[in-house]
Amino acid sequence: MKFTIERATLLKTLSHVQSIVEKRNTIPVLSNVRIEALGDGISFKATDMDTEITEVVDAKIVETGATTAPAHMLYDIVRKLSDGSQVEITFPDEKGQLTIASGRSKFSLSTIGVEDFPVISGDKLPTSFVMAKDELKDVIDRTQFAISTEETRYYLNGIYIHAKKEGSSNVLRVVATDGHRLACVESPLPQGAENITGVIIPRKTVTEIRKLIDDNNVENVTIEISENKVRFSFADVTLTSKLIDGTYPDYERVIPTDNDKNLELNVKELASAVDRVSVVAERTRAIKMITHENKVTITTSSPDLGSAAEDLDAKYENETLEIGYNFRYLLDILAEVKGDTVRISFSDASSPSVIHDTSDASAIYVLMPMRV
Repeated sequence: MKFTIERATLLKTLSHVQSIVEKRNTIPVLSNVRIEALGDGISFKATDMDTEITEVVDAKIVETGATTAPAHMLYDIVRKLSDGSQVEITFPDEKGQLTIASGRSKFSLSTIGVEDFPVISGDKLPTSFVMAKDELKDVIDRTQFAISTEETRYYLNGIYIHAKKEGSSNVLRVVATDGHRLACVESPLPQGAENITGVIIPRKTVTEIRKLIDDNNVENVTIEISENKVRFSFADVTLTSKLIDGTYPDYERVIPTDNDKNLELNVKELASAVDRVSVVAERTRAIKMITHENKVTITTSSPDLGSAAEDLDAKYENETLEIGYNFRYLLDILAEVKGDTVRISFSDASSPSVIHDTSDASAIYVLMPMRV
């Protein structure tokens, strides 16, 4: 195998594949990227046995062949080469290693044969549909922050996607929750997605596909789903992942339907006030929202650090409520509100609050109160 490739092209591809590779591996070949020179391009493949990425790029191929080499080391080498340089990769060299040469620099890396490299993407996935890149980015951004990181409740460690009949139309619903906050977003149901009864896409896969679609100039993403796998394809990139094998909880039961006290205010003013007050709440993460007629007070206090309070104009016409929140959770939700105003609906100080973007009915957020 021998080929020459632009450093910028190689670096971009290696940045994608090495992020799949775990830093520590008990199986040595999983630390490697599979490199294959084909007749029409160079294929780079990496996997952690749950997720697999394949990316094909153009290069000047002198000789075909394949091997595997340490992914993170190869990425670090290419990252430190000169901008605009050409990189020549040869395997095997006179010592049976992979050689990387660019300008006056030359590196030799130990390899592992491709016969030991696992493949998880071979089977066909029966459900297939296409989503616009911007639509996919939007539903990920508005839910990703609520994915749980607790490994004990592994079934919450991803986003839950399913087809749902909403009124007279069908929608694709995307949900994430960690038990403290919940994000539920709807998107027009793509043709071919009608039979998705519910799949849980892992957090790592969601993170990687979000980075990949940002890094590639494409209009649409093809999504294929089976009972235990999901595949995202666009341009020359394919990301295949196992789904989380578990039952997602009945999230609709935790979305209140009888919160009758509505507070409306400017989302940027609220986010800025919470951010300022949170300086004193950095240790406890607790702030208190006190509603008054057409006004709300954001406050916090700490025996060690002091106190802070800020008043905001608001639209509110019910009795006074004092309700505590984790300020980080509240800011995460407010960051995804696209309109100018946000509506927060309460039942009482101990019940979950419902948060709406007043300009967009396709998203709903639920935030659990916090004792302050």
